[in-house]
Amino acid sequence: MADADVTVWFNPNCSKCRGARDLLDEQGVACELVRYLEDSPSRAEIQRVMGLLGIDDPRAMMRTGEAVYKEENLAEASADELLDAMVRHPILIERPIIIRGDRAVIGRPPERLMELLGD
Repeated sequence: MADADVTVWFNPNCSKCRGARDLLDEQGVACELVRYLEDSPSRAEIQRVMGLLGIDDPRAMMRTGEAVYKEENLAEASADELLDAMVRHPILIERPIIIRGDRAVIGRPPERLMELLGD
């Protein structure tokens, strides 16, 4: 499994992200850690990952408890407005997101990433 093509949208200050990284290490899975707060994903990339997650509503991959969610009045926002907000404020993107091939999971708890490694 060491050659698995796994990407993690990663925030080093997040214990769940560190837990996912550590779990991948324990499984011998090499991964690319994408520091999405520094290298913000494009709208197209966010939409692609939504598809991999199997979700239609951007809120399903958003941190709705972040202050910026309230400050930007996103509670009633459209999907387009939510996507734009995630591009402007990547802190709104839930973490960690683990991507392998044509599938992805939100690693909350980090053990959810095992769903991607089981096949």
